[in-house]
Amino acid sequence: MNTIDWKNLSFSYMKTDYNVRCYYRDGKWGELEVSSSESIDIHIAATGLHYGQESFEGLKAFRGKDGKIRLFRVEENAKRMLNSADGILMAKVSEELFVEACIKAIKLNLRFVPPYESGAALYVRPLLFGSGPKIGVSPADEYLFMVFVMPVGPYFKEGFKPTNMMVSRDFDRAAPLGTGRYKVGGNYAASLQAGNLAHLKGYSAVLYLDSKEKKYIDECGPANFFGIKNNTYITPESDSILPSITNKCLSQLAQDMGLKTERRKVPFEELETFEEAGACGTAAVISPIGRIDDIDTGKSYEFSTDGKPGKISEKLYNRLRAIQYGDEPDPYGWVTIVE
Repeated sequence: MNTIDWKNLSFSYMKTDYNVRCYYRDGKWGELEVSSSESIDIHIAATGLHYGQESFEGLKAFRGKDGKIRLFRVEENAKRMLNSADGILMAKVSEELFVEACIKAIKLNLRFVPPYESGAALYVRPLLFGSGPKIGVSPADEYLFMVFVMPVGPYFKEGFKPTNMMVSRDFDRAAPLGTGRYKVGGNYAASLQAGNLAHLKGYSAVLYLDSKEKKYIDECGPANFFGIKNNTYITPESDSILPSITNKCLSQLAQDMGLKTERRKVPFEELETFEEAGACGTAAVISPIGRIDDIDTGKSYEFSTDGKPGKISEKLYNRLRAIQYGDEPDPYGWVTIVE
């Protein structure tokens, strides 16, 4: 443990002491099991391997100045996994089981919760997949739900600083009426090629347009998009966008800060009217966008000329982080005290 450099953690896997697991067999969930193994025994014909019956979540726990550990919006993650399970016909993990498993995994790995002053957090990864064998395309009869944790630093190595993104019409993250609104692995597999191209060109991520008409902004790869103008927080509405819990929080905070909020279709042409823009999600909280380059037309959209985040984005970021770490009151009931 003395070898962990808390202040310089990346967003990457790190072995911890224990994970928790629960199996769905014979039509019901069993008891939570504790394991120190990083491996799972999986059937060669498991539907999670062959037909993409898989869903995951990501949430964080934070150690406050008072020493307490706060788990952020765990009930919302539980509800989203329920929705994903519904969407691809998996056995549903109850909200109670989900929360119990997350808290148990954290308590078993308390020594990996980063200290308050480090700026790092404990990342919690719940995972659900079809473990039962099927060769015909149909839902599995058995499922495995598990939760593992690890300490992490910022998702983007730049931290809370503007990064540049690109738009390309050659790639889609999710199809209309497809699985874009569910947190399933296939959506992320579909984003790998475009994401790799963006990184090779020096961008942090891809801004996707709607798959049907290429007229509207969808989302930024692993995160939701938001723009700010005329004292209004604006985020796209689309059936193929994952409903970000962080985005919901920011929208609430924006309202309480006196901003108007809009969730609606956002035409791509509107991009040039935004005063600030950002990507938001659990991993990064907010990643301010400095510039978006349309590599098809050569046009660029600037949101930061001095390398600093916009003032409203910064206020939103600091307010949300203060609630997560317990530095400011939580009037919304977003935080669960673990210990």
